[in-house]
Amino acid sequence: EPSFQAYRLGLTACILLALAHAFANVLGGCVCIRSREDWERSSSNRQIAGGALILSWIILFIAFPLLVLGTVSNSRSRQSCGFSHKHLFIIGGILCFVHGLFLVAYYVGSTAASAEEDRIYKQQRASGPYPLPTSMPPHI
Repeated sequence: EPSFQAYRLGLTACILLALAHAFANVLGGCVCIRSREDWERSSSNRQIAGGALILSWIILFIAFPLLVLGTVSNSRSRQSCGFSHKHLFIIGGILCFVHGLFLVAYYVGSTAASAEEDRIYKQQRASGPYPLPTSMPPHI
């Protein structure tokens, strides 16, 4: 029997899943790994961020339809026999939590990789072809 409360909760879960994914992708920034060579040369933080991002997209493509199907099944009465939607909310909800864990891993890896690249850039800039003087030269 359909439940309006289950329908509202399912709809809320779908919206929150999409918002969490968009929010984490905006905050995490862009992790560009274009080839296998880029993957092998990148830092472990960037590899963690890239792997977590890919897995979060895969889980999103599985969890979102499960939540939508569970929500739609609770929006109308089931007069006809058909596919049982009994465990769609349970599986979708568990995948939402797993999705959240991968998004946290993505954000942490992405920010750590960004901080690491900034530190390396500052070190290279300071020791570039014209290093900054450490002390003032004597006046002639």
